Amino acid sequence: MDLNLLRVLDALLRENSVTRAAERLGTSPAAVSRTLARLRRTVGDPLLVRAGQGLVPTPRAAELREEVASLLRGCDNVLRPGAGFDAVHLQRTFTVQATDLLLAGVAGGLTERIHSEAPRVDVVFLPEAMEGGPGLRQGSVDVELGVLGHLDPEILTRPLTRMPLVGIARSGHPLFEGRIDARRFAEADHIGISRLGKRLGPIDTALAELGLRRRTAVVVPSHTSAMMLARETDLVALSLAGWLPDTVSAMGLRTFPVPLDLEPLHLGMAWHPRNSADPAHRWFRDHLASAVLTPAGPGAGAARTPG
Repeated sequence: MDLNLLRVLDALLRENSVTRAAERLGTSPAAVSRTLARLRRTVGDPLLVRAGQGLVPTPRAAELREEVASLLRGCDNVLRPGAGFDAVHLQRTFTVQATDLLLAGVAGGLTERIHSEAPRVDVVFLPEAMEGGPGLRQGSVDVELGVLGHLDPEILTRPLTRMPLVGIARSGHPLFEGRIDARRFAEADHIGISRLGKRLGPIDTALAELGLRRRTAVVVPSHTSAMMLARETDLVALSLAGWLPDTVSAMGLRTFPVPLDLEPLHLGMAWHPRNSADPAHRWFRDHLASAVLTPAGPGAGAARTPG
């Protein structure tokens, strides 16, 4: 049935008057009279009949009054924007795709934040194995976090922060015995971090511009394994400036500025537009952004805000 028919019937049953029903609906009495005639044919009942100068409902109309009002309330609840969101009642699982390094600095603070407001919300972190894939489009990933690229054209993004790269090595590494310039940095053996086994990157390009070349002696798939390897050897790895300082120190590692002219990493989040207006998804995105920009917990460090 045409929903407008129900709205006219509701107004008529409330007002018992074509004129007042028209005023309630913001239309003309003639339009309401035509709709009433259509309603009478559809229902097979006069609905409103003349009684002196006014109209009175038939028994069938009296039966329909509350039912019609209830139907309209249900339709309005379905069609109106989400309202009255209350995180404490939310029971949902959100999936985030991120590198292990970002995960280590974000997961603890994020969990504390969301569980203080929504104790029944769970978070699943996925590795970057799905990077460049259809995870956001297909709905298997709620938010992608990190250096964004290879996104489907409809994907929405939010920039979060810019973070410089730093070198990281064991505290007793010979590099720390003197000034670390580009030449000494290049002479050290390095750990490459790549899920795909890539050995070359922006570091190698910047060194080549100076006529230098480094040796990538080992390639590992994660930052965690790179840090553990750097702790046990004289190999040099890369990390993010100011990220997990207490963890770095506890592992017997030290960071140092990379002596090259490098662009900082631009970190952001991405999500599919199907979730953009969802209040629960928006609530989660806001907490995830806060966990990146103001990490909480031991060794979290402080991310730089966008400038």
